[in-house]
Amino acid sequence: MGTVGKAMSLLELFTTDRPEIGLSELARMAGFDKATARRLLVSLMQHGLVEQERESRFYRLGAGLVRLARIRESQFPLLPVAMPIIQRLAGETGETVHLSEYSARGLSSIHVVESMRANRVSVAVGQMLPLHATASGLAFLAFAERRLREKSLAGPLPAFTSHTVGDPALLTEQIATARRRGYSIGSQGFDEGVFSVAAAILGHDGTSIGAVAVASPLVRIGPTEADQYGNAVMQAAHDISERLGGWPVGTIKKQAS
Repeated sequence: MGTVGKAMSLLELFTTDRPEIGLSELARMAGFDKATARRLLVSLMQHGLVEQERESRFYRLGAGLVRLARIRESQFPLLPVAMPIIQRLAGETGETVHLSEYSARGLSSIHVVESMRANRVSVAVGQMLPLHATASGLAFLAFAERRLREKSLAGPLPAFTSHTVGDPALLTEQIATARRRGYSIGSQGFDEGVFSVAAAILGHDGTSIGAVAVASPLVRIGPTEADQYGNAVMQAAHDISERLGGWPVGTIKKQAS
């Protein structure tokens, strides 16, 4: 792993649940010695990507990342366009809804509206979603470039639960079904007891740039709910894609038929 890759791996250790981390813990989590971790952190601090809290000496993400995020958002405004639609979908279903976006790092959750119910699914902002083991990932792959889809199915395909599908042939069938239907279904592939449906958000060239998903405890899901949530999430993805100037999923399905 090169220097840039090592530095990025440190940044990816910070989460909403762990916003501040000490040097020793960062080094241990990243698998680096303390000297290497400190050197990388100093470099990141010089560019404003990491800050050090004066009293605790713990490190946290820096304001430089916010500046970069604002620049990107001004050019690719997925989040502001999608937020009202995500809120609407959460109100319609009463379940947790999350929006994910694909980048060089993979498919990452960028916005979450949690269900108001006591028994609900929680998704962390910034959580990486494995493409083969989540409804969001399968929906994304259904409309992804063929090269990316083939690379993803070539593995590795780790098992997160006893229900995770690791057979490329079966995953190919699930992806093809999601493309025909317009939304994917995931049941306990990433988390035990969790059922999800998702649909791809498409860009200008008709390939996926992200996904929107509804996640619910499996105990609340029957055939009626699965179909209802699937159609709702497909409509939400359609609306987001259209507002971004992309190709709505329904258009792709009609052209493929």
